[in-house]
Amino acid sequence: MDYKDKIQHYTLPELKDALESVDAATYPEREALLKTRIGLLEASQQEQEREQQKPVWHQVVFNGRGKEFFGIWIVNVLLTILTFGIYSAWAKVRTNRYFYSNTELDGHTFTYLAKPLQILKGRIIAVVIFVLYIVLTQISSVAAGIFIVAWLFVSPWLICQSIKFNLRMTSYRNIQFNFTGRYVQAFCVFIVFPIATLFTLYLTLPWALKQIDNFIVSNTKFGNKQFATELSTGNYFAVFYVAALSGLLAFTGLFFAFGIDLTAMFEQSGSFNFSTIALFAAYAVSFVIASSYYSAKIRNHLFNHSQLANLANFESNLHFAGLLWLRTSNLLILIFTLGLGLAWVKVRKAAYLAAHTKVGILPGAELSLRNELSQSSATLDEVADVFDVDVSLV
Repeated sequence: MDYKDKIQHYTLPELKDALESVDAATYPEREALLKTRIGLLEASQQEQEREQQKPVWHQVVFNGRGKEFFGIWIVNVLLTILTFGIYSAWAKVRTNRYFYSNTELDGHTFTYLAKPLQILKGRIIAVVIFVLYIVLTQISSVAAGIFIVAWLFVSPWLICQSIKFNLRMTSYRNIQFNFTGRYVQAFCVFIVFPIATLFTLYLTLPWALKQIDNFIVSNTKFGNKQFATELSTGNYFAVFYVAALSGLLAFTGLFFAFGIDLTAMFEQSGSFNFSTIALFAAYAVSFVIASSYYSAKIRNHLFNHSQLANLANFESNLHFAGLLWLRTSNLLILIFTLGLGLAWVKVRKAAYLAAHTKVGILPGAELSLRNELSQSSATLDEVADVFDVDVSLV
């Protein structure tokens, strides 16, 4: 057996030992063979390490059915009407539990933990705030103005509480999500930045929208694991302006295609005519086109540039044409079923989004999940504090 064949059976440490002991002046060819073999083994080892570090991708699956959900939905609607809206809190819990329990990832489904009374408390708060505003507008315009200013300062806190509630009520593999956003940052991203875009004629609105998305994602947690995201400001500007341009072109084309007569509209103000209906239709179509493009591109960018520390990467591959067709066909379903097709619309949307979403589970994630579960299981039932209410009306 020659020297080349002999070293084929050496391990990497043995090869390095042999390289140190070889007499390079006497056996230069052996030194060259050893260096070549070491290089090949190190490259192979590095490749194996890279393969081991790659995430294992899992498709998100939604197993709900329109006919099945319709039975839940129609009962919810009837009981909400009969109870003058009170049952809507129970309806929301039943709806969310259905959609969560039918959303599957890596063989496990999600769980919705909220109780109807928590939802009801939040809705009572929202209704009281709304009624208070109406009363103040009738009493004094100054009082109404003071209320609006006060609302600007209170709303960021309420938004954070609503996000926190919805995340804490969401569980996967018995581990809850959470939200750690703080008031000062929320006030900036939800109030200061959007108002500041007024001074640029909304030209910087994409930057403000990016700040909102970044705030929400970077303050979201799964157990004690933090989400992180690296969003591109340039991508937001490009997508926003392409969406705006596509909507404007669609509206302009439909405006002339329908032959909308603005003069006739102003002369017959207060009454509906063909031009009025056509103008609303053109606006609706152009909005659906623009919003579908923006939603698809930004969702993809947001998912593809976000990670969950040491646990997962994410992938979204929505297509503008597919999302546009989904929204258009859903709208047609609602129109031709007089709203009774809403159950199918919700199921179709959930199934479509799931089909275009993947989660890459990183190596070692299973052990991390077990550790998370052991730490969180003792407090799993203590999911609500005094401020855990949903202040939204939907």
